Amino acid sequence: QVQLVDSGGGLVQAGGSLRLSCAPSGRSLNSYNMAWFRQSPGKWREFVAGITWSAGVTAYTESVKGRFTISRDNASNTVYLSMNSLKPEDTAIYYCAAERRGTWIKTRVEEYDYWGQGTQVTVSS
Repeated sequence: QVQLVDSGGGLVQAGGSLRLSCAPSGRSLNSYNMAWFRQSPGKWREFVAGITWSAGVTAYTESVKGRFTISRDNASNTVYLSMNSLKPEDTAIYYCAAERRGTWIKTRVEEYDYWGQGTQVTVSS
């Protein structure tokens, strides 16, 4: 069992930056492919970014390309989402997720086995 702890959310003005972190409780993430999803009120949870266990491959949803960067530090057992040039439409609860089937990035909620509790990101205009 993997327990994930999300952190780093907050309130920021449009154009600002935040960095989210995801760390496990009690187990290494080194063999897991990781992703960040987000969910805003009345909407489905959507894929934002993903990274393979080796950090060799990353993927992003179109709306965040060039603004967000997913990374991982296997030595510290932490996955990050650096968010720059934030927009009000980025406002959501952000969740990290983990799975370890294969070496490609999955983009569907049902393909992930473990989830963090979520961290709120609010971008004011």
